[in-house]
Amino acid sequence: MTKARIFVDFWNFQLSIIDIQGDKYRIDWTKVSPWLIQEARSIVDPQLSFEGMRVYLSYHRGRTEDLKLRDWANNFLDRIPGVEVCMVERRPKNPPVCPSCHQTIDPCPHCGASTAGTIEKGVDTAIVTDLFSLAWESAWDVAILVTSDRDFIPAVDMLHRKGLKVINAHFPPAGMELAKTCWASLDMRLALSPISR
Repeated sequence: MTKARIFVDFWNFQLSIIDIQGDKYRIDWTKVSPWLIQEARSIVDPQLSFEGMRVYLSYHRGRTEDLKLRDWANNFLDRIPGVEVCMVERRPKNPPVCPSCHQTIDPCPHCGASTAGTIEKGVDTAIVTDLFSLAWESAWDVAILVTSDRDFIPAVDMLHRKGLKVINAHFPPAGMELAKTCWASLDMRLALSPISR
């Protein structure tokens, strides 16, 4: 039996939907993996077996809305059958540096607010690590990678050279470079109605 696993880059997925639908659109996460598996079955194998979906997201410990997101991910998303959540805390980013004198520019000289933000480190690495480690364990034959991020191209290329199939689920025209590298692709615009609340 052909085994499929789904790997979702949460913020890439969420922000792509907001770009298309606006911030009022709500995903029914219980419908995401069934839709993706159904579409993949039509491409790969009608008997394709769903082996699980991992959702990778980052959060900032100091932001109330991010703590709510973390609670939702732990108490709802992670409890959906077959879904596992991988969370990474965002790290502080260094403030900008003047290109002439090389001094940091913090706070802002105009309003006094801090110019230091946070960066998402580790989500892409976690996805790639899981793609490879689960492939090594023969836990999947087909990976459905939900992202438009071209940073995954080298990993996908390596997996293909080892005979593994990666299907990219994205929102065209974003992510076309990654989609071209993948074995096949799914147009997530077609899912917007089926996976909505």
